[in-house]
Amino acid sequence: MSADKLQNWPGVIRQYQRHLPVTEDTPIVTLGEGNTPLVPAHNFVESIGGKFELHLKYEGLNPTCSFKDRGMTMAISKAKENGAEVVICASTGNTSAAAAAYAARAKMQCVVLIPNGNIAVGKLAQALLYGSTTVAIEGNFDEALRIVRELGETGKVEVVNSINPFRIEGQKTASFEICDQLGRAPDFHFLPVGNAGNITAYWKGYKEYFSVKLSDRLPRMFGYQAAGAAPIVDGAPVEQPNTVATAIRIGNPASWDGAQAAIAESNGHINKVTDEEILAAYKRVATSDGVIVEPASAASLAGVIKANAEGMIPDGSVVTATMSGHGLKDPDNAIKNAGFEPTVVEATREAVMKVIGL
Repeated sequence: MSADKLQNWPGVIRQYQRHLPVTEDTPIVTLGEGNTPLVPAHNFVESIGGKFELHLKYEGLNPTCSFKDRGMTMAISKAKENGAEVVICASTGNTSAAAAAYAARAKMQCVVLIPNGNIAVGKLAQALLYGSTTVAIEGNFDEALRIVRELGETGKVEVVNSINPFRIEGQKTASFEICDQLGRAPDFHFLPVGNAGNITAYWKGYKEYFSVKLSDRLPRMFGYQAAGAAPIVDGAPVEQPNTVATAIRIGNPASWDGAQAAIAESNGHINKVTDEEILAAYKRVATSDGVIVEPASAASLAGVIKANAEGMIPDGSVVTATMSGHGLKDPDNAIKNAGFEPTVVEATREAVMKVIGL
């Protein structure tokens, strides 16, 4: 893509307007989201003994550093079109950051409910700095979403969680971009699964592009949940979900049915990965390919490792994986799990040379 086109990227609504439920009268609230890079991860594949192409859809380079911006530009734009003045969401972090940012842009009030003590510090910092009314409940995400649903029923606030259908419409644009960037749809697409809106949205996007002959195939959708928060895999809600990947620490996904449909219709696969597998993939992609992601993103990479080991990815396949959020949103986990720490020495050339072996 040329420098001129990059400079004039209009945001996902204007870029893909003919595929979205907007009109000329929709007030488009945008921060220039989308157009995120598709990063080849050759070193990662080589390190696990794979023989396929892997491309990482690096959604951490959206304006608030996660994929949530795609859905939020749609949700906030439609809320403004409908005359809403207050938007509300429950969040494990990324949704709250996106909602707060886009609401600020739209001059709307934003209220976010988060699980007290269970949100990455970078995400909390965003919600606070963007000016949202932030309420930390003594409970988990599922309890927060229940309260948000109840408040939405009063008609006094607009809910912008992924139960809002416009969120899914915005998030599907990532599929369009992948097809445009590759010149085709992938053979496989791997995603982390928490509230399950993303796998639902990606599949919707792939189907729509295929239906209008803008791609020539449909990928198999492979979703991965954390072992301590795997209600879809285990077939029942999890009352107290627990995982280092806070963004997918969800026990009763709002888009459960959509995720199951995506897996079934695409002849896909859903499985779970342990925190140890997530953290191993999290460190591997940073050291192999220089890509830092939040732990939830690494669930999809742990899935790639597992699927490759099980012989599920044929040689020569084109594989894409969603990196849902930037690693610097969760600096505590990055420092804790890096496996390295600074070596402190005297301020002399000799001391430094000794450490680095010169």
